[in-house]
Amino acid sequence: MRQARVLLPGHADPVTVQPTPDGERVHLDGVEVPVPGGGWLPPMTGLVYGVVLNDRASLEIYGPRMGQPPHGKPPVAPVLYIKPYNTHVGHRAVVTLPAGAAEVEVGATLAIVFGATCARATEAGAFDAVAGYTIAIDLSLPKADLYRPPIREKCFDGACPIGPWVTQRPSVVDPGRLSIRTWINGELRHTRSTDDLLRPVPQLIAAVSEFMSFHAGDVLLAGYPLTVPTARGGDTIAVEIDGIGRLECRLQEAPAGGAVGRP
Repeated sequence: MRQARVLLPGHADPVTVQPTPDGERVHLDGVEVPVPGGGWLPPMTGLVYGVVLNDRASLEIYGPRMGQPPHGKPPVAPVLYIKPYNTHVGHRAVVTLPAGAAEVEVGATLAIVFGATCARATEAGAFDAVAGYTIAIDLSLPKADLYRPPIREKCFDGACPIGPWVTQRPSVVDPGRLSIRTWINGELRHTRSTDDLLRPVPQLIAAVSEFMSFHAGDVLLAGYPLTVPTARGGDTIAVEIDGIGRLECRLQEAPAGGAVGRP
């Protein structure tokens, strides 16, 4: 089962609905209705937490740097960052690049959505508080290092398209074996699988919830390789994850004069 949040004509507030199998319409009061342009919302309402260095490829590339100052050694706990509320946009959003940005990195990843409070979970019980899964496109300005707080790079408006819906947990048999495909302007640019995660989903949830709690509606991004494709203003991005769906967005350059924001 899948659940989406949408804005529909005649409804002042967002509506939680079930999409049709093709994802083009939604069920409302027993009737299939189209979602208007701009009507898709992020399917969750909580905070979004990301993690870096949670895949083998990134650790192979950046691991040697971790022994140099200011790091000293590779991290033993998950390295987290936040995608705040201003970054959250839904399916088919138009994202305006920050003024002066020529391109952004396109980090496609599995998003774990919590349906209840999760604190100090064990690996065996890690899924108990998980409501389901969705897709995130973690947009980021290119960055040469990993140790400075990535606020400017990862927190510009619209930098986290997410959706289109939450696929409930029982429908995803094994979140550790999902294929993730990134398309830019209709061209397949990147393919990976969640079996590349250094900490698989239950281990990641247990490790993070050891020192912080998740609440209903919060999201944990499972991580993505730091060698990802880039996109520019005017490009259309689509990410597909087997068994979950397809998330799309479009980039546009900042307007003349340097204003930054979302349309």
